[in-house]
Amino acid sequence: MLRLACLAPLAILIPAAGTAEQARPADDALAALGAQLFVDPALSRNATQSCATCHDPARAFTDPREGKAGLAVSVGDDGQSHGDRNTPTLGYAALIPAFHRDANGKYKGGQFWDGRADDLTQQAGQPMLNPVEMAMPDRAAVAARLRDDPAYRTGFEALFGKGVLDDPERAFDAAAEALAAYQATGEFSPFDSKYDRVMRGEEKFTPLEEFGYTVFITWNCRLCHMQRKQGVAERETFTNFEYHNIGLPVNETAREASGLGADHVDHGLLARPGIEDPAQSGRFKVPSLRNVAVTGPYMHNGVFTDLRTAILFYNKYTSRRPEAKINPETGAPWGEPEVARNLSLAELQSGLMLDDGRVDALVAFLETLTDRRYEPLLEESRAAQKD
Repeated sequence: MLRLACLAPLAILIPAAGTAEQARPADDALAALGAQLFVDPALSRNATQSCATCHDPARAFTDPREGKAGLAVSVGDDGQSHGDRNTPTLGYAALIPAFHRDANGKYKGGQFWDGRADDLTQQAGQPMLNPVEMAMPDRAAVAARLRDDPAYRTGFEALFGKGVLDDPERAFDAAAEALAAYQATGEFSPFDSKYDRVMRGEEKFTPLEEFGYTVFITWNCRLCHMQRKQGVAERETFTNFEYHNIGLPVNETAREASGLGADHVDHGLLARPGIEDPAQSGRFKVPSLRNVAVTGPYMHNGVFTDLRTAILFYNKYTSRRPEAKINPETGAPWGEPEVARNLSLAELQSGLMLDDGRVDALVAFLETLTDRRYEPLLEESRAAQKD
C-alpha cells in the first residue's frame, strides 16, 4: 500500500459560513493520517485510484490523465466510466466558506461545481462512493478496507477511539475528516505565487503583468474573481464564491464520454439537493483563479483547452468585432448556452472590449497567480506552445 511520509502542516484552515477562512492550530496527526489516505488506492473499488489520481499534487491538484475527452473530464476506477464535469483543483479549497445564502439572498460557498457538499469534509467523502469515480459500493466497504490495514487500525483508534473502524458510519466520517484536515494544510494553500510576493514587496511585476493587473480590474474580472469589489483582500482567493451562468455551450466530447446522452442538461446549482428555484439553473460556482494558468482545461465542463480561449469567450459579450463571435479552438461560433436562461448579463456585459494586447497582458497577469512550486509547469506550457 502506498504511504506518504508524515507531514508537518502549517495550519488547518477551517472555513466558516460567510467568511473566507478561519484558522485553528494544526492537528498534525489528523492531517498526516489524511495525507496517507489521500494517496491510497485501496479506497477505490478496484484499488486502481486514490484521491491523488484525480488531484495530482504535482499538477496543481488536477487530473493529468487523458481519457476519451482528453483532459476535460476524469476516468473512473473501472477505467471506462467518465464524469461530465472537469475535475476542479483542490488548491485553496479549504478557504471556500460553507454553503450558505448571504444577506442578499445569493448562494455562496460549498464544494464541487454545484455546491452539493456543504464543506470540505463532505467533499472529501463523496468521491469514494461516486459510481463514476472511486466507486466504493457503500460506507461499510470503505470501513472494511481501512480495517484490513493494521496501521490504519492503530492510527484511527488513536485519533477517534477504540472500535471506530468497526462502525461504518464512524469510520467513513473519520476518514473524510482526516482527508479534509490534510487538504486544509499549507501544502494546498501556500500563498507564495509571484502575485503574493509582489503584494509583500518581495518582487515587482513586469510591465506586461502590471498592465494585465490593470486590465483585470478595469475589465471587471474583479466582480466575480475578487473577495472585495474595491481594494485587495489579505490572502486573496480570486473568487467571490458565488454561482453564475456565463452561457457556456455543452462540451460535446465530454458529454459523449460520460454517456449521459444528448438530452441531458447540466443544471448546475439547481441539481443540488434542496434547491428547487428554477432561477438557479445553469449556475456554477465561480472558481478560484489561483494556479489557473496550469490547471486547464477550463470551465465546469472543460470545454476550452487554452486559457486565452477562456478569456476570449468573455470578450464575446463586450466586443462587436466579428472575430469575437468565433471560438479560436474550433474556428466556429462559440455555440449556444446549455442553459440559456439566468445568464449573468449584468456582470458579463459590464466590461470593456479587449484587443489582443490586453488579452496578452491579462494572460501574463493570471500566470503570476501560479504557486511557486508550479512555476516550472508554466515553462512547460510555454515551451509546448512554441513547438
